[in-house]
Amino acid sequence: MNIRLATLEDVLPLAALEQSQLQDELSIEQRNSSLDGQSFSQADLTCLVTQHWVVVAELDGHIVGYVIAGRWAFFKQWPIYRNLLNRLSRIEYDKARLTEKNCCQYGPIWIATDYRGQGIFEALVKFVRKAVSKELPYMLTFIAEDNGASFAAHTRKGGMQVVDFISFDERDYYLLVLPTTESFF
Repeated sequence: MNIRLATLEDVLPLAALEQSQLQDELSIEQRNSSLDGQSFSQADLTCLVTQHWVVVAELDGHIVGYVIAGRWAFFKQWPIYRNLLNRLSRIEYDKARLTEKNCCQYGPIWIATDYRGQGIFEALVKFVRKAVSKELPYMLTFIAEDNGASFAAHTRKGGMQVVDFISFDERDYYLLVLPTTESFF
């Protein structure tokens, strides 16, 4: 397994993996409703690869997983992220107040179904954490309350801590933070 930063050549395979896994975050009831999972266009993925952090898990030349971390300037285009930014001034972690300048948005993370449970999640989180640590001390994410598998993975395998709980667009979410600084590894 090769864990590395994504390149522009990875954009199309990233988009294909995302589309194949997109509905995994939704419950059976939600899949039958009007809700959709979060999705990025090829232009979005290109921007993320060239200006932010996209880490891929590659096996035999095929991308089987990836994770994104991005600065808030990119994510501000979507209402849920603007909502998160408005809450930052009230969120503290280890006596530090989170700000737009000291943290970034982490996620999503996608791993192809056939490759789950093989340590890829932990490897992706560790790599992106180290990459982000060169610029920012924290990563922040949100996970839907009804997405128990993702919540368990992020808290147990990823070491993230719940710092808040929000409701947005008729769905409830945990806000989680992960310090990136070396002293926390």
